[in-house]
Amino acid sequence: MKNVARILVVAVLATGLSVCYATRHGQKTTIGTLAGAASGAALGAHIGHGDGKLVAVGAGTLIGALIGHNIGRSLDRADQRAIRDTTYDSLEYIPDHESREWRNPNSGHHGRVTPRQTYQNSRGYDCREFEQSIYVDGRHETVVGTACRGRDGTWRIIG
Repeated sequence: MKNVARILVVAVLATGLSVCYATRHGQKTTIGTLAGAASGAALGAHIGHGDGKLVAVGAGTLIGALIGHNIGRSLDRADQRAIRDTTYDSLEYIPDHESREWRNPNSGHHGRVTPRQTYQNSRGYDCREFEQSIYVDGRHETVVGTACRGRDGTWRIIG
């Protein structure tokens, strides 16, 4: 279950990066909750099988909503921008196993992104596995994700 929670954190962070325009606390929390729930449901649908698929979707939705709510409540706009920019720069420019760090001096939140492996997927797209560590209000989370470069040259987190 811990691995599922970590995957959900990656999904929530990835989704949250696209909604950095949220500036008020309520918007961040709502967007985080909805993004987390959607990501959790998608993950549950992916990992569930047979009769357990509905249970996996439901559990994924609830866990994702909880994680997304907490992340949305904790991260301010500057944190989200720092995470987004550092993740993109790391995927684009940093060699495997080297890290790029970010820090928000106003909130004290900080983190690190480390590309771990670069490869080409079955469709011929460049992909990178990466590790993302974040420290928020004394809590630490480390998650592993995968991003692939789209036809337009932008990186998209896929898992």
